[in-house]
Amino acid sequence: MTWSETSWRPEAEGPLSGIRVLDLSRLVAGNMTSLQMADFGADVIKVEPIPAGDPLRAWKQAGVSSFWKVYGRNKRSLGLDFRDDGAAAVLRRLISHSDVLIENFRPGTLEKMSLGPKELFSAHPDLILLRVSGFGQSGPYSKRPGFGTLIEAMSGFAARNGESDGGPLLPPLALADMIAGLYGANAVSMALRARDAGLGGQVIDLSLLEAMTSVLGPEAFDQSLTGAPKQRVGNGSNTSSPRNAYQTRDGAWIAVSGSMQSMAERLFRAIGREDMIDDPRFRTNVDRVAHREDVDAAVSAWFAERDRDEAMEAMDEAGVTAAPIYNSADIAGDPHFRDRGIYVAAPDPETGQSIQHSPLPRMSATPGSLRRPAPAIGEQGPEILSELGYSNDDIARLRSAGTIA
Repeated sequence: MTWSETSWRPEAEGPLSGIRVLDLSRLVAGNMTSLQMADFGADVIKVEPIPAGDPLRAWKQAGVSSFWKVYGRNKRSLGLDFRDDGAAAVLRRLISHSDVLIENFRPGTLEKMSLGPKELFSAHPDLILLRVSGFGQSGPYSKRPGFGTLIEAMSGFAARNGESDGGPLLPPLALADMIAGLYGANAVSMALRARDAGLGGQVIDLSLLEAMTSVLGPEAFDQSLTGAPKQRVGNGSNTSSPRNAYQTRDGAWIAVSGSMQSMAERLFRAIGREDMIDDPRFRTNVDRVAHREDVDAAVSAWFAERDRDEAMEAMDEAGVTAAPIYNSADIAGDPHFRDRGIYVAAPDPETGQSIQHSPLPRMSATPGSLRRPAPAIGEQGPEILSELGYSNDDIARLRSAGTIA
């Protein structure tokens, strides 16, 4: 199955049309924030260091900057040599024409550039300044480099992830950055709402550590109640049972979540183990968690005797919350993903097509859109500077001096 083809619609608007976002960030978290805003109409200007551009461009698959093609979409690029004497003047003019400034420099860097909050708000009191960092703008670790991997380690996530008899497990994707980026877009939207209500601009101090910690739920509370950190349980759960991934006869895997009492009972009936419903070891969720290994042994035995499709048909008929564990090839063959347009194929000047996830969330009156493909470094530089009032001669001088790409 191939993905439905779509086209870029530069004329499309959205609920953030008219908002200009100046994105000075690098890699994932800031780009994730500005992507959400760009998808819904904001004019996002990526200011990239030349000559290499955003380091996200270096994350390649088969020689293609696939990450950049996804997270750079709907944005315009201005290539700037931050070390050049003329760069600060360009940045100040860009800021004066922007509603939002996103940066993820190490804390204190903006202040060294004389672009800290004090200087910015004295000239632009309505500016929204999103400061993304690993550990926050204050605290003992604020000056540390804050890559997502370090955050996933220190937040408690890696210690909880992995098999019970194995070591801690880091995620294979930029999870902390993605979560922080979603928080960032939400925070900027709230700050814009507050600004429009007459409360002026503000600084948003977004720490990847705090964003990642927040999604771990009541970990700290639970430790205070039990006196010990929760242990790794692989695909199981410390809080509900049955909940695991079970292998089928044909080598596939199916995830099952019986986190509600009624769902656990449905599962037991579906696998022919009605006796477990009244068994004191499995009668309540607390009982089942205490005897999780016995629950999993019974459920695993049933799945091991059936192929994936047969097992899923039985689960669906019984109304059990179960789903096959997919890889990207499985996803490409599932009609639900195509019918919902979860992924679409957009024209790409380099590869012919780029597979893009559709803008989220789905809004009935003001939906997001794919307006433009990810730009080359500095592709819209002259266009952007012209909008700021620079003449053609000014732009030529900046280019000749190496200030811009």
